Amino acid sequence: MIYTIIDVETTGKSNKLTEISIFKYNGTQVIDELTSLINPQMWIPDYITALTGIDNGMVVNAPTFSEIAQDILAFTENSVFVAHNVNFDYNAIRNEFKAVGIDFNRKKLCTIRLARKLIPGHKSYSLGKLCNALHIHIKDRHRARGDAEATVILFELLLNQEDADTVFNNFLKKSSKEATLPSHLPTAVFNNLPSTPGVYYFKNEKGKIIYVGKAKDIKKRVLSHFYSKTKKSLAMCRETADIDFALSGSELIALLMEDAAIKQHYPEYNQVAKRAPKMHAIFSYTDRKGIIHLAYNTLKATPNPILTLHSITECRQQIEQLCSKFELCPKYCHLQEAVASCNHFKIHTCKGICKDEEATEHYNQRVLQALESLNNTKKDVILKQKGRYDYEDAFIMIEKGTYLGYGFIDKTEQLNNTEDFETFLIRQNDNSDIQKIIRKVLV
Repeated sequence: MIYTIIDVETTGKSNKLTEISIFKYNGTQVIDELTSLINPQMWIPDYITALTGIDNGMVVNAPTFSEIAQDILAFTENSVFVAHNVNFDYNAIRNEFKAVGIDFNRKKLCTIRLARKLIPGHKSYSLGKLCNALHIHIKDRHRARGDAEATVILFELLLNQEDADTVFNNFLKKSSKEATLPSHLPTAVFNNLPSTPGVYYFKNEKGKIIYVGKAKDIKKRVLSHFYSKTKKSLAMCRETADIDFALSGSELIALLMEDAAIKQHYPEYNQVAKRAPKMHAIFSYTDRKGIIHLAYNTLKATPNPILTLHSITECRQQIEQLCSKFELCPKYCHLQEAVASCNHFKIHTCKGICKDEEATEHYNQRVLQALESLNNTKKDVILKQKGRYDYEDAFIMIEKGTYLGYGFIDKTEQLNNTEDFETFLIRQNDNSDIQKIIRKVLV
């Protein structure tokens, strides 16, 4: 069998190749080599130059990938693509081929995963630390040829291990997950994941949480990340060394757990949801004429909030509904500012309070009715959910419209009132994202 042992250097986040080195290996010796700088046709960031030593001047006269694509294609034909953290190098090269209209497909082997199986027990399987532990000298670390040459020596060592034939054959099977799983993730960790609802936590080698997700089926959802070819998924999976999880029983509680975990840990790859949006609220006040106003502002700036919402738009929509339903004045509901009398484009229910054509007490009576209708939406609710196990139930507790948290109860427990549920309550913070989730359920 022919192996092409490969290492690439890239521009970083944009993942354009700056250098490639390929050693063709027949199982006993290197029989050919292809090494070249590559012009990425973009600026190489300073931090990449500091790491690899490759700067913009070095690649200015180097061939572009399209100019050497056919050479690489021919050189790797009918061979097994081998690399340390193979998915990174393979996908970087495959994306370059895709950009020039070529579909690149090769069988893959990862020397990290092979090393974990054949020489277990090392503290780290990064190329530098593993080679140091095995006394393999790396000349020109973080240059493609130096790293590829060290990987050849490591690969030869792995080929000579006991049970190497069985392990290599298993890894090359199409049905094997070994080529799919992130290189730094032990297979046992993935196999231990449940196929039930809950949240999962991707962690890097230092144990830091880098991503939080929720799922109906944790194992299936996690596997889908490993098949994804988006830049975010590839970068995230490249860093993943461990996966933890927590069962939820239901998808709804998983959503709530996910939100809490994101806001607690601020994972790098949860950029969309990790910042809590600014909350807003509806309130009322009485002016010098004795007229009751409905208004809205940020929650921090709101005296005695009546209803908390997650955006100004929602506040306005809620007030517009009250204005129409209870025949209130858009001016005194602060839907129109700096006008002598209301002239709202779609609300024409005002009975003339803004023109002194209606008695204040009559108008205020309807405002109070509107406020009462808001208060009626702030109910105490216990939402029952499926438990994590057959012997338990779960619940979500809402008090006067505010989310308090969730809990799990053994089915043998006798619960007669709200206070009984509070014994099992896992208290959580309320926020606008939680309110969005809860509102969909309560509608």
